[in-house]
Amino acid sequence: MIEATWELILIIIGIALIFDFTNGFHDSANSISTVVSTKVLSPRKAVVFAAFFNFIAAFGFGVAVASTISKIIHLDVVETAVVPYIILAALIGAISWNIITWFFGLPTSSSHALIGGLAGAGISAAGLAAIKWSTVEVVVAFMILSPIIGLICGFLFMAAVLWLTRKSNKQSAEKNFRNLQLVSAAANCFSHGTNDAQKTIGIILPLLFAIGYYGVSVDPNHLPVPFWVIILAYTAIALGTLAGGWRIVKTMGYNIIKMRPVHGFAANAASASTIIGASIAGIPVSTTHVICSSIMGVGTTMGSNSVKWGVARTIMWAWILTIPISAVIGFAAFLVIRVVIGY
Repeated sequence: MIEATWELILIIIGIALIFDFTNGFHDSANSISTVVSTKVLSPRKAVVFAAFFNFIAAFGFGVAVASTISKIIHLDVVETAVVPYIILAALIGAISWNIITWFFGLPTSSSHALIGGLAGAGISAAGLAAIKWSTVEVVVAFMILSPIIGLICGFLFMAAVLWLTRKSNKQSAEKNFRNLQLVSAAANCFSHGTNDAQKTIGIILPLLFAIGYYGVSVDPNHLPVPFWVIILAYTAIALGTLAGGWRIVKTMGYNIIKMRPVHGFAANAASASTIIGASIAGIPVSTTHVICSSIMGVGTTMGSNSVKWGVARTIMWAWILTIPISAVIGFAAFLVIRVVIGY
């Protein structure tokens, strides 16, 4: 088998940062779609706004999510020399699915694409024993739970806002919510950084372990995170956010419900609360799923007919397919890599 060298590791880290970049331009719409659709910010200002808060999230809430992601591949079971190739195949699976869904304007989860790619590539390399299924089970559980939590929070936030402002002057309230929406959107962008950028950090750590960066005494289940990895990951996701993602902005901001600043405020506040809570707990959730379901929850306060459930069903099918399809691509990618490296 061709041994992984530092040069190869640097190339794979570069590809991981490309994934992080695609995560930014794919998922940036989650955070800014509401402020764009309600015309609180122009598209150009919105992406700069989102990129800034994505980046400063590097300095908040630790690296618990990165630690969780780094444990998906069972480093005690998988041959160390093959770990970089598993990561490479996983990235191919995740980036491929990101590009496909971006092309069709579907707000799917980059996080779940990465997890699916890791699972597929790991199984292709070393069978079912290569994957820490307890970690995957947590991710899958919150794949179901986090949108439900987002939906409920969206409904409750909006219901509370409607009750608190029931006697307010409509024009005055609208102006106030335009300002408040900026605060909740900033929190949402920040929460996106606290969860999503850490997933790239989590796949770089096994690469460093495989090349001996940590030495021989480190516990593979508790890999420390170098500061330079944090800065690289957060810079990449911020640059990706600057690149935009307007196909998905249209789906998120215009096609699910007809949105006003008060709706955007409630949806962003509900989403940010859910994601930050998950980040503190070290749970990698889909920011896409959470903000979509938060918007739907907000929409249901206006009656179920206010939500375009046909669009919502299309999005949900993309959610369901993300892990299986990215896993299949990751599995196939490793089969090709296996031939190339003679493993």
